[in-house]
Amino acid sequence: MQNVAVDKLRNVALVSHGGTGKTSLAEAMLFATGATTRLGKVEEGNTASDYEPEEIKRRGSIQTSVVPCEHRDHKINLLDTPGYVEFIGEVYSALRAADAVIVPVSAPSGVEVGTEITWKLMDERGLPRIIFINRMDRENADFYQCLESVQQRLGKQCVAIQLPIGAEADFTGVVSLLDPDAIPSDLKAQADEHLDKLMEAVAEADDALADKYLDEGTLSREELTDGLKQAILSGSVVPVLAGAATLEIGVKELLDAIVDLLPSPTDMPRVEAQHNGSTESLETSEDGPLVAQIFKTTADPFVGKLSYFRVFSGVFKGNGEVWNADKEHSERIGHVFVPRGKNQDTVDAIGAGDIGAVPKLTTTTTGDTLGQKDNGYTVAPISFPNPTYSVAIHPKSKSDLDKMSSSLARLVEEDPSLRIHRDPDTAETVLEGMGDVHVDVTAERMRRKFGIDPEVTLPKVPYRETIATKTNTEYKHKKQSGGHGQYGHVMITLEPLPSGSGFVFDNKVTGGTVPKEYIPAVEKGVSKSLPEGVLAGYPIVDLKVTLYDGSYHAVDSSGMSFEIAGGMALKQGMEKAHPILLEPILRAIINVPDAFTGEVVGDLNSKRAHIAGMFPGDGLTEIEATVPQSEMRRYAAELRALTQGRGYFTVEFSSYQPVPEQAQQRIVEEAKKEHEAVKA
Repeated sequence: MQNVAVDKLRNVALVSHGGTGKTSLAEAMLFATGATTRLGKVEEGNTASDYEPEEIKRRGSIQTSVVPCEHRDHKINLLDTPGYVEFIGEVYSALRAADAVIVPVSAPSGVEVGTEITWKLMDERGLPRIIFINRMDRENADFYQCLESVQQRLGKQCVAIQLPIGAEADFTGVVSLLDPDAIPSDLKAQADEHLDKLMEAVAEADDALADKYLDEGTLSREELTDGLKQAILSGSVVPVLAGAATLEIGVKELLDAIVDLLPSPTDMPRVEAQHNGSTESLETSEDGPLVAQIFKTTADPFVGKLSYFRVFSGVFKGNGEVWNADKEHSERIGHVFVPRGKNQDTVDAIGAGDIGAVPKLTTTTTGDTLGQKDNGYTVAPISFPNPTYSVAIHPKSKSDLDKMSSSLARLVEEDPSLRIHRDPDTAETVLEGMGDVHVDVTAERMRRKFGIDPEVTLPKVPYRETIATKTNTEYKHKKQSGGHGQYGHVMITLEPLPSGSGFVFDNKVTGGTVPKEYIPAVEKGVSKSLPEGVLAGYPIVDLKVTLYDGSYHAVDSSGMSFEIAGGMALKQGMEKAHPILLEPILRAIINVPDAFTGEVVGDLNSKRAHIAGMFPGDGLTEIEATVPQSEMRRYAAELRALTQGRGYFTVEFSSYQPVPEQAQQRIVEEAKKEHEAVKA
């Protein structure tokens, strides 16, 4: 089915906590609709959507896969997303392409942290959704207990529209509350109870239905079905279904619900785009101007770059040209594909509302808008979360240095939740991600895709050095060995400056004791010595140096002599002025469930943090604190362990502050050992 009317399209993301059976559910839907001829299993590494070697090894998704299927003359584009929170950047991408979400929840476990986190993203985007209580065949599976967990964690708008027949080993099927005639007699009492709750929830979303329900105490089957679809679209109701993906129970009913209850692209609010300085709402129609957005990019050294796009308006045709309005660059289009996991089917065009892929775009990256040069529409770029975990990454040999830089650039293009930069203070290449697993997977991809085996370490902390007291010092550089010698004599004052002031050089020489032509050389000598302090070799900051006196030799003095004298005077003066180490301090905003606040605050206190404020609200406490950067290098993993994965945080640079004396001694000793090791 290549060409489908836009009202028969369903773009549905599978999003929830890891281990709830998203990939197994996608596999069951593909098999049930004939999109695949065998039912793959995650444990065997042969599913359609988990095909990367890292996914097969870890038995879990680490990237979003697009796997379409067809059901009742409708095309359903399934976007199978990772459940592990460190790969949440893939969820951000998928939700930009989706019109609705299926949220699998494991019946034995109930709602878990990954589902809670991604649920907030769905709320922000106003996406309709269905909850699928999966794994009803597993030990300790309890539909009603799980439903209670769903309502407590995700909201009372989550109401059952199905009931299970049996549980655990006795689970044999599901019945629909929308078809009362099919409900077995032994489930009649429970069905009546949940049907009343469903009618009440649907009626609350529609004034006319509310009046009818209050007057008559019931709704007709047609009223309930039509009202339910509108309530789902508005977010007033989230229907809850049940099943067991690996046994293919409840899968057909879920497919029916996707077709009957979830919106097509035309049912969703129009996408807003910028055009000639104004905002316009785009109708999802093939008759409109071409506007498509890249929501995902994959990079492979052999296959090349493959860009996945969602068409918001118009038709994306192969064998032509498109205009990248963000980069203001034309792109040549060859083949256009319908993605099917790791495979692609070549088509002539992708219509409005649909999802496709195109290879070998040169300048286009994730978030860019493609269209026609004469209209230049742009859609808002995809916002990705800021990284919370950093490592220093080094090639094992100099020959790998250039290859490492290019491969990292390709991987960041593939995963925009990664960041890469060169730290000028430590001369390290720093890779930032969402956690240690995220970074580990990136390193594995470097080895597999580009043949580079990097060394990964914690990044160095960019300490600084300054002085605590004002002091005067002098240095005389004198070297005479017959003939033209060297002579430069300077007297300088060193004084500390407020944090963030940098370096200031002042000249107060009078009477020509240091000739004017040599004063720039003194400043140059001092400046050249600033990058390496006397304590541990860290850069010197927040310092004022004043040249106030000196002497010269009419024959032996030179710019070089005064440059040497200036540099040596600085080092000598630093020793006398009580040098101290400064460390970078980060401003951290940490959000944790109320139950874990005490543990998190206690941990922060152990990290020399200063708690600036605590702001409770809606079950979460926001903690604002300033913390030394050296204490935060593993915090992503530590906070996850402290809060059962429910805490999250952001950091930004705040200031440099003096290091406590005990810690300073340890840092200086470590720096000296490192310098000795380098010399050896």
